[in-house]
Amino acid sequence: MKPLKKIILLILFITFIGCDNKDDDNTEPAPTFGTLTINFNHYWDGEKVTSADFDNTVFANANGDKLTISKLRYLISNLTLHQANGTSTKLSDYYLVDLAGLNSNTSITISDVPIANFSNATFTFGFNETDNVDGAYTDLNSASWNWPEMLGGGYHFMQFEGKYGATGTENPYAYHMGTARVSPGVFEQNYIDVTLDGFTTTGDATLEIKMNIDEWFKNPNTWDLNVYDTPLMPNYDAQIMMRQNGRTVFRLGELN
Repeated sequence: MKPLKKIILLILFITFIGCDNKDDDNTEPAPTFGTLTINFNHYWDGEKVTSADFDNTVFANANGDKLTISKLRYLISNLTLHQANGTSTKLSDYYLVDLAGLNSNTSITISDVPIANFSNATFTFGFNETDNVDGAYTDLNSASWNWPEMLGGGYHFMQFEGKYGATGTENPYAYHMGTARVSPGVFEQNYIDVTLDGFTTTGDATLEIKMNIDEWFKNPNTWDLNVYDTPLMPNYDAQIMMRQNGRTVFRLGELN
């Protein structure tokens, strides 16, 4: 091969390599964080429940009681995502979910969430003993979310209300959950630690957490509204039954 041709081929080769390196330099790195939106959706025996159903739709619980819903709001705290390598990402200290028409709070959006394979998600239904400090949260105080001091103080975990019985003879029920009063001055923690299935994100994502409302009335305790309707806040047995039934209420829904 002639020297001039060798030189030309060498120049072309170097130019080609240089172009490849330049293209590599312009390649965008894969994102490592994204925005996660969590929607708290509510169901009764698989059918979605919204505020449009309030005072209108009649539901039947496992005991056969006919009931309507007029209020449903509850507190979750320490919402955290966990990876198999032991890394944890706390998303929220606490959030008051309120299924209430135009003023509904059923969605939370968090930025800078790692894009990863999460082995599970956890949260506390209500506040644990450390966080359930009487009067400590200004926004919850304003929301009339306080739990009476004589019943242990701190805050409600849930307010779930409506009516039950035959049309025209409805009776109110107030399924209010919080600290359980054992006896005067003696109280028992009544929060629920919830663990949901794992999931994998590849970018910005929307995650559904489902509350199966019907589970509050059936598993493991079949709830008879004629016995447990109101007042339930000072009723120790009712509070413990709520905690037991609440363990099967939540599950992971769709990921988009």
